[in-house]
Amino acid sequence: MSTRFSLDPRLAADTHAVGELPLSRLLLMDDARFPWLILVPRIAGARELLDLDEADRRSLLAELSDVGRVLETLLHPDKLNIAALGNVVPQLHVHLIARYTSDAAWPQPVWGHGERIAYDPAARNARIAELRDALKSNLA
Repeated sequence: MSTRFSLDPRLAADTHAVGELPLSRLLLMDDARFPWLILVPRIAGARELLDLDEADRRSLLAELSDVGRVLETLLHPDKLNIAALGNVVPQLHVHLIARYTSDAAWPQPVWGHGERIAYDPAARNARIAELRDALKSNLA
């Protein structure tokens, strides 16, 4: 494992920074079709949940719960999808996606469904501000 954390270039290219949680970097996926957040634990070389020690796994679970509750409160989704796949980007990262029975991919996964629609800059900035405000006690 490397000794210094750096964000995978593919994640950096596809997302916008929301902020830093105690363990993870919180990112907004640049796809306006789906309210989609990604948590990336700042653990150099981590590829699997198994690569985290027990304390870090508990921290990640707490962060996922906190961010998930914020998505539920702000957006009232029909379902939250939470997944850590890593088939394309091996760096450990966990997706939280607010899903609706009316969304374009329902009930299928959002991956590979249609073409990504980048956020309009004003809508992106408003979403990030809304998330930062709701998570202000969690963000560093």
